[in-house]
Amino acid sequence: MLTHLSIRDIVLIERLELHVSNGLGVLTGETGAGKSILLDALGLALGRRADAGLVRAGAAQGVVTAAFEVADKHPAFALLAEQGLEVAEDGIVLRRVVTVDGKSRAFVNDQAVSVGLLRRLGDTLVEIHGQNDEQGLIDSAVHRALLDDYAGLSRDAEALKGRYRAFRDAEAALREAETAAEQARRDEDYLRHVVAELEDLKPLSGEEEELAGQRSLLQAGEKLAVAMQEAEAALLGGERGGGGVEARLRTSLRALERVADRAPDQVAAASQAAEAALDAVARYAQELEATARRLDLDPQKLERVEERLFALRAAARKHGVPVGDLARLTEQFAERLALIDNQAASLGKLAKAASEARAAFSAGAEALSTARRKAAAKLDKAVAAELGPLKLGAAKFQTAVDTLPPEQWTSDGADRVTFQAATNPGTAPGSLAKIASGGELSRFMLALRVVLAGRGDAGTLIFDEVDRGVGGATAAAVGERLARLAGKVQVLVVTHSPQVAAKGGEHWRIAKREAGPAKARTTITEVAPLSSDERREEIARMLAGATITDAARAAADDLLLQKA
Repeated sequence: MLTHLSIRDIVLIERLELHVSNGLGVLTGETGAGKSILLDALGLALGRRADAGLVRAGAAQGVVTAAFEVADKHPAFALLAEQGLEVAEDGIVLRRVVTVDGKSRAFVNDQAVSVGLLRRLGDTLVEIHGQNDEQGLIDSAVHRALLDDYAGLSRDAEALKGRYRAFRDAEAALREAETAAEQARRDEDYLRHVVAELEDLKPLSGEEEELAGQRSLLQAGEKLAVAMQEAEAALLGGERGGGGVEARLRTSLRALERVADRAPDQVAAASQAAEAALDAVARYAQELEATARRLDLDPQKLERVEERLFALRAAARKHGVPVGDLARLTEQFAERLALIDNQAASLGKLAKAASEARAAFSAGAEALSTARRKAAAKLDKAVAAELGPLKLGAAKFQTAVDTLPPEQWTSDGADRVTFQAATNPGTAPGSLAKIASGGELSRFMLALRVVLAGRGDAGTLIFDEVDRGVGGATAAAVGERLARLAGKVQVLVVTHSPQVAAKGGEHWRIAKREAGPAKARTTITEVAPLSSDERREEIARMLAGATITDAARAAADDLLLQKA
């Protein structure tokens, strides 16, 4: 609810601090006192249009600040989170600054925002029903949610959203598969050729690296063989060796053995070293022999390896992928081809899933539509009961629940819900926005709001001259309904009716006065809270006019007593 309104230099308001409580607050004053200025100023804080004419003469800028106490999980918090704005623990503060050149700036909790965001936030916090400012119930976009809330169908509507998502997801999967299948059919000849070519090639993961290694080894095979032969000749002796290492070691060892029995201690270590060297030479010779055996000097094998390697690389270039991806590419092409071969069964399963999801949504939507129509009839009857006492007995209210074509179905169901009315007998109901304007429309909104009390996001409702053109019992009926509505939400009403004013829990009087030196007098609008005695006088003035009589005071007492 609105807790505080601060206005600086807006039109005739120089400085105003208005503290507001819950319940019904009434604003009264003589015609021309500036009641509309107050609503225009509040509209600025709520993101309405700004222009230079709103800034008080002589001031550089005008500022309006509106503070709200907001319940947890209110939609306003979701809007703030969506924009990455901080949320204050003590509520939400909207501020608008308008300069003398008509430019404006908007702030939420002292954080700069766009005027568009300010308007969106304002629409969730305050609903204004006046002669030229209609929103909330007038907006057909909220009618369906209000009807669901009124009928206790919000949980059913939320469950239907899940069915709608499943239905749309299943249809999207089917469309995607159909598109892929159609593309595959167009590419069928090419796919069959490519798959046959790749399957004949049979590329393996990691094959390029293995073939490249084999190729390098085969290309170096002849040089390796020569090296092995030279190493063996040097080790074991040959045509140019003059005796190999092994022969020389054995000759050396025999020389030691001939004198070993004469000086065994001195010769033993050298003999052991010679024997170890012979063992090492033997192992070296074995490794040379084994390496020589492993050498593959088959030139045809080198040719086969190179042909395979070149074939893989040619295929990779053709398809624009690394050689290592050829195996995966083969699988992908094969899967696309399989889609053609198996598409009937695959598409059939997806089509069945989509059909079942659609049927589930359709059944849920139909059940919700039936419940909405029953609730609509109940709502129409309840609103009709409120219209008579408000001097709108000839008017007709109708909640239209129209079934939409399938292409217009949404997560909210298959219905378009609109509140419609006809204010004259014999005329067809039309949009609420197109029925009579002024007080008549405000009273119509009051009737609907009383029935829908507590529904909707706005915690503050403002009625501007809802009692326009009525008096007596009708005005009393308006006041009674405003008071009843104020038991659910905060209500502020600008009124000329003493019967309505007497129902208020808080009462402010709006008045003009002149200020400043004699040669530079200015007119200022002030808003003052009234005490009990002041309130009695104000209601008596509203009853009697300029001259307040004792009879008027007595009548005021009666009205205030009826409130109590």
